[in-house]
Amino acid sequence: MAFKTPKHRSRERVVQALYQYMVSGGEVLNIEQQFLAQKEGKISKAFFSSLFINILKNRTALDALIAPTISRETDELGAVEHAVLYLGAYELQHSIEVPYKVVINEALDIAKLYGAEGGFKLINASLDKLAKKLRIIEINNR
Repeated sequence: MAFKTPKHRSRERVVQALYQYMVSGGEVLNIEQQFLAQKEGKISKAFFSSLFINILKNRTALDALIAPTISRETDELGAVEHAVLYLGAYELQHSIEVPYKVVINEALDIAKLYGAEGGFKLINASLDKLAKKLRIIEINNR
């Protein structure tokens, strides 16, 4: 992906910020400010903050959504894959204005860039199952 939209860059940073939070802990607002202060590439700051804060607020519910779609426990996921699944699951559930195919494609692009080799396959399968559950009307009306 040569050209990255500000929203795509925001999603990448959300995954990086979630990863940092999950791996090393730290204060949510400090992590948010650290990623907002990064200068490389234009992001949508409001979009980044909304996703990052709301994903963290909804982690338990998101894990409950993700768990039936994967073949292992959510706490066994690699941190990058877990963060990407949080992003995808949250957007499928709460960002109805974003077409489900866009949500899945953005998540896969980020997983391929930052995740373990082949990790995108688990993410694709999981988000595809979630889309069929959360976006059934959208899927049936295409």
